[in-house]
Amino acid sequence: MNTIDPSQLLTQMRAAQAQATQQVTLNPQTGGTNDINFSGLMKSAINQVNETQQASSKLKTAFEMGDPNVSLADAMIASQKASVAFQATLQVRNKIVNAYEEIMRMSI
Repeated sequence: MNTIDPSQLLTQMRAAQAQATQQVTLNPQTGGTNDINFSGLMKSAINQVNETQQASSKLKTAFEMGDPNVSLADAMIASQKASVAFQATLQVRNKIVNAYEEIMRMSI
């Protein structure tokens, strides 16, 4: 039976943070300031959310089909991880839309 290890979850979260930090590169044209490849970062985040949702769906299906290697707790935790990831992505999207609307309201 698979169980969720809190230290493993923390390690995964730190790896995701490190991956996001690696997207930051130095831009020689602006005197060495940090330049973030925003579209690449968003695409990567959305792909990770999609993978999390697909993994959750597979675990739920396996549990419903009676797979003895999948517990209800594993399926529910995966479902909650997918839900939290989706909600976080949705909030980022909302903030981007708000920022865009604010910029469009600015007078030139």
